[in-house]
Amino acid sequence: MISLDKKILSDLDVAGKKVLVRVDFNVPQDAEGNITDDNRMVAALPTIQYLLDHEAAVILMSHLGRPKGEPNPKYTLKPIAKHLEELLGKPVAFAEDCIGPAAEEAAKKLETGSVLLLENLRYHKEEENNNLEFAEKLASLADLYVNDGFGVSHRAHASVEGVTHFLPSAAGFLLEKEIRFIGDAVNNPEHPFTAIIGGAKVSDKIGVIVNLLGKVDTLLIGGGMANTFLAARGIPMGKSLVEEDKIEEAKRILAEASVKNVKILLPVDLVMATEFKPDSVYEVSALDDLNQDYMALDIGPETCKLYADAVKDAKLVVWNGPMGVFEMDAFCKGTEAVAKAVADSNAVSIVGGGDSVAAIKKIGLEDKISHISTGGGASLEYLEGKVLPGVEALDEVRRPFVAGNWKMYKTVGEAVELAQDLVTETNGTVNEVVIFPPFTALESVAEAIDGKSVGYGAQDLCWEDEGAFTGAVSGAQIADIGCEYVLVGHSERREIFKEDNEIIAKKMKAAYRNQLKPVLCVGETEAERKQGATNAKIEGQLKSALAGILAEQAKLLTVAYEPIWAIGTGNTATAQDAQEVCLFIRNQLNEIVGEEVARHIRILYGGSVKDTNAAQFCINGIDGVLVGGASLKAESFAKIVRSF
Repeated sequence: MISLDKKILSDLDVAGKKVLVRVDFNVPQDAEGNITDDNRMVAALPTIQYLLDHEAAVILMSHLGRPKGEPNPKYTLKPIAKHLEELLGKPVAFAEDCIGPAAEEAAKKLETGSVLLLENLRYHKEEENNNLEFAEKLASLADLYVNDGFGVSHRAHASVEGVTHFLPSAAGFLLEKEIRFIGDAVNNPEHPFTAIIGGAKVSDKIGVIVNLLGKVDTLLIGGGMANTFLAARGIPMGKSLVEEDKIEEAKRILAEASVKNVKILLPVDLVMATEFKPDSVYEVSALDDLNQDYMALDIGPETCKLYADAVKDAKLVVWNGPMGVFEMDAFCKGTEAVAKAVADSNAVSIVGGGDSVAAIKKIGLEDKISHISTGGGASLEYLEGKVLPGVEALDEVRRPFVAGNWKMYKTVGEAVELAQDLVTETNGTVNEVVIFPPFTALESVAEAIDGKSVGYGAQDLCWEDEGAFTGAVSGAQIADIGCEYVLVGHSERREIFKEDNEIIAKKMKAAYRNQLKPVLCVGETEAERKQGATNAKIEGQLKSALAGILAEQAKLLTVAYEPIWAIGTGNTATAQDAQEVCLFIRNQLNEIVGEEVARHIRILYGGSVKDTNAAQFCINGIDGVLVGGASLKAESFAKIVRSF
């Protein structure tokens, strides 16, 4: 699974707190107001129950329908509150508004272990406008914010994005599950990977198709959009829906698929009807025998067999969109056939889109699908590779970290002055800033800046806590000064002082034994890089250093990648070079300590970082930088800090 870089519910301490939760309770109702499909409500129950079990007071907020910014009894959430009581088996309080005196009084009265549902967010036009004043009023009701509404996370609305400016935030279990499943499909798919894309128009799903072309092995296209692709191949489609202005785009996609060795399957037969009506006369025709007075409303039986065969051996299947006019019984057979094929496969299966999900439910196959997405537009945009505002706005699990290693520079007086200047220059940053002065100045620096916004650590430590080790400094002595961090295995210690993996491993244990947080440095020489041994070298360094380290200890680790071949050699490591190795380190950490632990471990780039190039390294996979010479001047180091 992918590593979720945002905070999740289990990262928050919710006990005794009021927690504001954005849920998606926009569920269908009949004319009498009865809920006809409560899937989205049921999907939110694990998050709600977790909060109750962990002694939180739960404040839920949602929209329902389109009341257009004003109160409308048709869209009240009162029936939702009543149904939620049945699902939870406990009372659910209801506030007549989502802000103002009614909401404030209800939130104030709410006790630990209780649930409150606010009235429809969209009774206020400020919700969809992402009005920050409105968002602040929502946030004022609680201590923490949890987004568990994947279906609305593609909207930058006040309850989705705005509230994160005012409260600590995290993803709920449903949002986490959606991001992990769909994120895996987009970023780290298993192969063979088959995608099935349907629906009426190519224009609705061009982004999805283009994004998936570089990831899938096989792409199956159905629904009305298949007509445009068939037309692009020169097949006359009669009265079928064809987007004439998208034919060239379809040709380009087909050509690109060929270049990328992606197999695109299109229908080989179609169900052709005289009219777009449930009782229309219809016939099944091969592509070379389509009645030009008819229109295609479903894929044919031969296509169903072809698509089922394509799904059979896949390890990952993503399906979004119907194969025909699913709402008409005569033209739902293709969609149902694909639903059965997906359910019968041994693949990890992800299904999204209203009609696709409806098909799965209609024939009772929910239990055979790995993940049924609760978000239509959100899942579509995520498959396109778009950033979802509701996810992007959540707090990062790893706070950006900028460290300055002063090495054997600065007298005590100079070090204290520089440390104080750095406190001033970096004031206001949200990043964590830590300096590593020389040992001679460490205690004086600690006294000068203790309790300020800049932290401090030691450049090295001995593997023993005391003894006859002339010139060495122990972890116990470092901890006694009040240090939080210590560098372990710096490239100069490895290369100049010949410290090997065995010594580094002992120093790691000494750091943890003395409640110090190690910054473990790893990296390869120029010779090792030329030999293609980078990954093997770093894998060995990580495994040796982390052997015997407990999970809770590993969460406190920071890893710094030092490309020895690009430090003081005249060689230049590009941001891409750094990113490639840092992502490899992330994967190794996932394997060594497990993803749940590894997601807390920050990975820094420790090459030749200067104020002129630091911003280049503020990219995916790199959580900060370990800076050498450029940290010796307050102004230049402050510029680096502000780059992240």
